[in-house]
Amino acid sequence: MDKWIGKVAIVTGASSGIGEETCKQLVEKGMIVVGFARREDRLQELQKKLKENFYYVKVNLCSEENILEAFRWVKSTLKSVDVLINNAGVFKMNDLLGKTEDWKIMFETNVIGLNICSREAVNIMKELKINGHIININSIAGHFIIPIKDASFYSSTKFSVTAITEYLRMLMCSQNLPIRVTSISPGLVMTEMAEQFIPQNSGENEALLPIDIADAILFVLSAPQRVNVSEITVRPSSEKIIHDGMNILSN
Repeated sequence: MDKWIGKVAIVTGASSGIGEETCKQLVEKGMIVVGFARREDRLQELQKKLKENFYYVKVNLCSEENILEAFRWVKSTLKSVDVLINNAGVFKMNDLLGKTEDWKIMFETNVIGLNICSREAVNIMKELKINGHIININSIAGHFIIPIKDASFYSSTKFSVTAITEYLRMLMCSQNLPIRVTSISPGLVMTEMAEQFIPQNSGENEALLPIDIADAILFVLSAPQRVNVSEITVRPSSEKIIHDGMNILSN
């Protein structure tokens, strides 16, 4: 990670869970980190803990203008964007016959907002000739159908992330840009978003912790420039919750 000391990383969804833990780990490794999130009070608390080398911008990823303003601030203030961690995500308990508004929030945040952030980061990296890295926090739900009630539309957004990540990697290669692109696909992680799926009596190996995904991010960033770790899947060692769902579907 020494090559990233003093470099600028943007982390979306920074106010809790994987995003918050990632900010902590990157600051500890010597990076200058900017957290994007909607909950400014949480960002302020995180800034108090991390102090120097952590900045934040209140951003709603459903608003393109919000995102553009945030990137303009980062470029003018910190002069660079070297790493982008697209971590922000929304899960609404809703199926394909559900509420249109829930579909829009999930798609605009998980797909459109993610891609706008990537576009703006790439534009800065291209202009400044940066050896950059974009990491999309995907999900196992972006690779196969998971047996969780009302997960159909969320899973569809994550399948989109799988495709977008690979197409972006190919685009960077075709343009001979030194920008690596990675998808990290966790199983169930103990976060606010996942609380609705985790039973009270679940075992300690049935869900990951945010630090597990932050560690995967550090691993990816630590690879030499010649290596593009294009996909990592990180799953709980038990995954009993998923297996139980599979059994229900098969009976």
